[in-house]
Order: sequence, then C-alpha cells, then structure tokens
Amino acid sequence: MDAKRDQRGDPERRPHVVILGAGFGGLNAAMSLRRAPVDITVVDRRNYHLFQPLLYQVATAGLSPAQIAMPIRRILSQHSNATVLMDRVESVDTAARCVVTGARRIAYDYLIVATGARHTYFGNDAWAEHAPGLKTIADATAIRGRILAAFEMAEVTDDVALRKRLLTFVVVGGGPTGVELAGAIAELARNTVVRDFRRIDSSTARVVLVEAGPLILPTMPSCLSKKAQRQLEKLGVEVVCGNAVADCDESGVRLANGTEIGSACVVWAAGVMASLAAKWIRAPADRAGRVLVNARLNPPGHGEIFVIGDTASVVDGAGRPVPGVAPAAKQMGRYAARAIFDDMAGRQSAPFRYRDYGNLATIGRKAAVADFGRARLSGYPAWLVWNFAHLWFLVGFRNRLVVFLDWAVAYFRNDRAARLITGQHEA
Repeated sequence: MDAKRDQRGDPERRPHVVILGAGFGGLNAAMSLRRAPVDITVVDRRNYHLFQPLLYQVATAGLSPAQIAMPIRRILSQHSNATVLMDRVESVDTAARCVVTGARRIAYDYLIVATGARHTYFGNDAWAEHAPGLKTIADATAIRGRILAAFEMAEVTDDVALRKRLLTFVVVGGGPTGVELAGAIAELARNTVVRDFRRIDSSTARVVLVEAGPLILPTMPSCLSKKAQRQLEKLGVEVVCGNAVADCDESGVRLANGTEIGSACVVWAAGVMASLAAKWIRAPADRAGRVLVNARLNPPGHGEIFVIGDTASVVDGAGRPVPGVAPAAKQMGRYAARAIFDDMAGRQSAPFRYRDYGNLATIGRKAAVADFGRARLSGYPAWLVWNFAHLWFLVGFRNRLVVFLDWAVAYFRNDRAARLITGQHEA
C-alpha cells in the first residue's frame, strides 16, 4: 500500500488512521488500534458517543440523556495515540488522501468511514416538521417534549375534539424502534402518568402503530412478528399493517387507504438513509445511500478505505448480507483495525464474516421477542434476555453499572423519572 511507501520515505512517521464517526463501529476501531504503531484521529460532529438501542427510553421519559451517552474524549482519554476532533466532514479528497472538514484538511494513510445513518421520509421531507425521527439525543428530547406536552395540553383544554387529538399518538414504522416506541408510549399513558392528572384519564390515550408491510418486525420470523403484535395489542396499541402513510401534517396522518388519524404527536420510525459518505468518496451506493463495499469492507479501487456500520452495504465472506445493527458495526470496526494491522505487516486479511448473535426487540415491561435461530423466545423470558443483553453491552462499553441499575429499579417500579418538558414545548 501507499502507506508503506510513505513510511519508507520517512521512517520516523507513523501511519495516520482517520476515523469518521464515533458510533459503535468507529469507537471499536479506535479502541482496537490502541496499541498499534499508528496515530489516530477521530472526527465526529458531536462530542459524545450514544448508546442508540436505549434512545427510545429517553424519548419516552424512562432515561435521561446522560445515562446513555458519554463524551468521546473520556472514552479515549487513556488512548495516547488518539486525537478527537469535534468537526463536520464536508468532503474527502481520495486522490490526495485527505479529509476536508469545516476547519481543516486532515491527511490520512488509512480511512475508516463510520458515519452511520439518518432517518428518511422517502422524498416527503416536509413531513419532518410534523413527524420527527429518532436518531440523536436532540431528536429524543424533542419527541419527549411532544409526548409530555400533549398530556399537559389535554389537561387544560375544554375542547373535546382537541383533547381526543392530543391523546392520540401515532408511530410510523413497525421495525424495532417503532415497536419499542409504541409499547413505551402505551405504558407511559396507562401505568406511569395515570395518577398525575385530574381532568383527563391518560389511560384512555390511543396509541397507533402504522406499518406499510404485512407484518411488524419484518426481519424476524413471522411467528415472532405475530407474537409481538399480540403483546402490543395487550398493552392497548392499535397495530395497522399493510397501509403506508400517504400524507402527514399538523392535524395527523392520512393512510394510503384514505383513513385519517387525527394526532398532535406523530413519531417517524419508518426508514433510514445512510450519511453522505458515498458522495464524499465517490463510490457506488445502494438505494438507501449505503456504500457498496467488498467482503473486506473496501469500496471499489480503495484498499486504504474501510466503510463500516450503517454506512456500508456488505455481503460478508459467507455470502450473507450484513444487517445494520450495533453488533455488526462493532464487529466491522474491529475487523477494520485488524485489516490495518495486517496491511502494515504485509498480509492480506481474510474476508469479513459476520457473527449473528440473535435479534431482540422489547415491546414493554415483561414483554419482548428474541430470535436466536433455532431458539425463539417471547414474553417474559425474552424480556429478561433483552435486559441482560443491554446490561452487558452498556456496562461492558461504558462501565456504568450504577446508572444501569438505577434505570432498572425505576423500570421495575413502573416509574419514569425523566418526565421533563424542555425547549420549544415549554408553555
């Protein structure tokens, strides 16, 4: 590689690895290179790493943002070869091997692109104002404000029609995020805040989950999808499948079959679009904007660039498409680090192979589904597995056992302490 030629020209200079994005993939790559003879620069437009699987808990007042996020500098503070820059990437000059940000140009010998994904409205971007998506802490706190403000406004209004619209919550998208949001909103209304209001009965709130496909949780076996739907309905969630959203405005949503659902609080969880990485590196991409990479996670013609996580469209060495989930991103981050080790040693890495540890989705308190291939769980056993899995990944990654236990106690007691309305939703 050119990186080795550069080293021979300047034996004192160590290869420079630039990592774009400090999500699961990017941070695992940086941590795996901790003892490597390289210099690392991590670039992210935010100063924190976010444990996204629990972001919906922030949006439904179960957790505060600080419980699922940690400053990137703190995570990498013991990594003497790592520098962290809070900056926004504007482009990548692949010919000059240079990342262009708003403040500087950063030369690289190896580039790891782990910039994740954002929500998409399938060409209807005007819907974003009325149906926010859930990808960042800002998104989560805005959704939390919308949900809680709806209850507060319903308490003070005497308009029966307005009160009905305020107490109707619509979640668009039946994937894991949508299922978790719908279940959490239903539990919030029926179990948590029901004793807090005097003029309304929050337990009568209507929660509607809309999925364009025939089943919710489409990546799971159909038997688990149907069990998840039954568990949601037991919580009081109305599940509408096979009906896409045709329009969305301040009054609510209109479905493809003409059904109108009046709602003052619509949440979007229907789709994701990759970051602009494909345009930065001028690489081919799929319809979701993910960079098409080979089984070694390289885009065509660039063995020095690795694209990982939600940014990449990957078919691994076993011929299996790699899903856009956190465990896959972590594995790809570690693989990219090993591939850099191998290249510096003059070896070629074996193709990436994804290890599937299963698929989990929680519906509510003591309700979840879990797919481990031959073993399929639902209900309370799956919920226990979901809790232990998140305990392992959250504590193992951040060493925040005390915070997680504090969350768990509140969860068992049906209490959501983070019921704060902030920002534009204040009265």
